[in-house]
Amino acid sequence: MSSANETIADSHSPARANGTFCPQTRRKFVLVAAILASALGFIDGSILAIAMPALRVDLGASLAEAQWISNAYALTLSALILAGGAAGDRFGLRRAFVTGIALFIAASLACAVAPNPAILIAFRAIQGIGAAIMVPGSLAIIAKAYPKKERGRAIGIWAAASALTTALGPVLGGFVLTTFGNGVWRAIFAINLPLGLISIYLLLAKVPADQPTEKRSLDLGGAALATLAFGSLAYGLTAMNAEGGGMMAGPAIIAGVVLLFVFILYERWQREPMIDLGLFRISAFAGANLATFFLYFALSANLFYLPMVLIAGWGLSSAEVGFIFLPLSASIALLSGPVGQWSDKIGPRLPIAAGSFIVAIAFAGLALLSHAGIHRFWTGAFPLMALMGLGMALVVSPLSTAVMTSVEDKDTGAASGINNAVSRVGGLIAVAAMGSLAAFVYARLTGNPVGIPGFGEPPAAGLAANLDALRITASDSAFAAVAAVTTLLCVLSSIVAWLTVPGQASPWPRQGDHSGE
Repeated sequence: MSSANETIADSHSPARANGTFCPQTRRKFVLVAAILASALGFIDGSILAIAMPALRVDLGASLAEAQWISNAYALTLSALILAGGAAGDRFGLRRAFVTGIALFIAASLACAVAPNPAILIAFRAIQGIGAAIMVPGSLAIIAKAYPKKERGRAIGIWAAASALTTALGPVLGGFVLTTFGNGVWRAIFAINLPLGLISIYLLLAKVPADQPTEKRSLDLGGAALATLAFGSLAYGLTAMNAEGGGMMAGPAIIAGVVLLFVFILYERWQREPMIDLGLFRISAFAGANLATFFLYFALSANLFYLPMVLIAGWGLSSAEVGFIFLPLSASIALLSGPVGQWSDKIGPRLPIAAGSFIVAIAFAGLALLSHAGIHRFWTGAFPLMALMGLGMALVVSPLSTAVMTSVEDKDTGAASGINNAVSRVGGLIAVAAMGSLAAFVYARLTGNPVGIPGFGEPPAAGLAANLDALRITASDSAFAAVAAVTTLLCVLSSIVAWLTVPGQASPWPRQGDHSGE
């Protein structure tokens, strides 16, 4: 009864006068719920890369199926994330956020009991739909619950907690996989249930409902076209390797390109489009997003395929490999603030260009290490990943600044959402395309003799020593090819940023100024 009275009292509190829907006594519950919900996505993505070799052994998944276990989630998340953000404005943030979390954890439970790769892929796609509603809602509900004078501190706590979960998740997950064996990969999905339920409880029992801010229509047609376009491209790129069914690669890629053009025309025709294509006429905005695509393509490819090579090729334990994500998370958490201040003084051009080039050096080092067959983790791969983390820390904050300050203030939300989607589309295409490259190099070097496992797949017991040596050499060369291509893309990201992103903190080009300077 007291809780109900408190809720009634809260509805007449000064919260509305402060421009928020949430009274001060309830804001901490919003923050905790947002942190827990963010942890779902961060932990799920990073641990899955480490668990993939174990998952493949347990389910008998091919490389193409492993790619789709990642890409089914990335496809629906990247294609629907803008519509998911708009759903919060239309239906209310709390309602949309709870719906996204509920769908995410329901799909996670289905993933945890999936009997085969096909079922797992299907529910990973549904999990991505939940994430498309949940991910933008996490930060948006904090911004709406806290007044402006307290918002920065709340977002800082959220970012620090998210970085901590991202850093520790793979380490703990790798330890669990090493200790309890291959079948425990299912716990990665099952852990989402308690975290999600606590978040939902806090939102429904402790946080008042907010009012919808806009009655804009959801661009479901655009979302469907984007899903079909990127799905066709990913399917075609995955099918380029023999395991993926090579004959369909060409038609699928052509269909994807055609659907992408249809999507662009549809968005230009829409009165309330999912993506404001006019923003891409601003050179600084277009350049920042192109740099984002190249950089996150490279990052996603390496973070997906490097754990496979380290575990299946180098023979490292999942517990050791879990540490490769630690430098990235720690560097971003510790350096983003100082780098952001530095970027404010000199403009984002130098930090983004320098950071992308540092990431290129790190990936070039991984390529050389793998090509030479030097299996040194703590004195080789790990320091290079630390260098990569330093480079990404130089990029993350200035890149967000460059994107949002290249447009008018009224368009900053749309610009941020587009950039988020671009980074995820880059990851989707990377896993598809680089998997086919790795499979091609691996098959060319091994000749696919009977009994030898596919790229990134641990060997079966009793594999002949000569075949195992051939497998390891081919695995190293395949990853070296991936790392070499992604090195070039990071260099391209650096060049694009240098040529298009403004070099001074002010004045910034606004809409209608296409000079980029």
